[in-house]
Amino acid sequence: MKKFIFSAILFCGIVIAGYSQNGGFGIKAGLSSTEVDFKNKQFVSQGSQTGYHVGVFGRIGGGGFFVQPELLFTQTSGKFLSDGEQIKAEFNRLDIPVMVGMRFLKVLRLQAGPIASLNINSKLKGAGSTISDAEFKNATLGYQAGLGLDLGNLSVDARYEGGLSKWTDNIRDFKTDNRINQWVLSVGFKIF
Repeated sequence: MKKFIFSAILFCGIVIAGYSQNGGFGIKAGLSSTEVDFKNKQFVSQGSQTGYHVGVFGRIGGGGFFVQPELLFTQTSGKFLSDGEQIKAEFNRLDIPVMVGMRFLKVLRLQAGPIASLNINSKLKGAGSTISDAEFKNATLGYQAGLGLDLGNLSVDARYEGGLSKWTDNIRDFKTDNRINQWVLSVGFKIF
């Protein structure tokens, strides 16, 4: 399934680059600042953590407007306290954002759109016997919005990501309302 999705994105990027004068296909990587908040007094957040993402993007556009689908491997995390123990939540996922936006002054982009996140491997470290049965969703839906800057083949994006669906419903016997919200900074390079 992962190979199929990657092949489909790659094919779309090649087609888009071939038919669009303002389009292209490239690679991107970046960092994120994530804070995990379970909205439960039993789990107290310990501040934001740094994560990363790597992947590919395609862009098609004309007349100042564009659509930019992406396929990214993303690793995020968060720390929280539960019964005096510090626990680290790690989220490894496949993110598929689709940005829609407008170009200004030929170098600036204003963009927003949905992001689907597919859980690859999420776990809790340091939980010991306190938490043994966290239930992570296989997929969530969110949104991203932000600004971009294009300098030749180089692109820089600054976005805020918010969740529209829960990542966890419960941990142990406690109900949670966890959505992953983060600031994302990316650098991309258009190959063609």
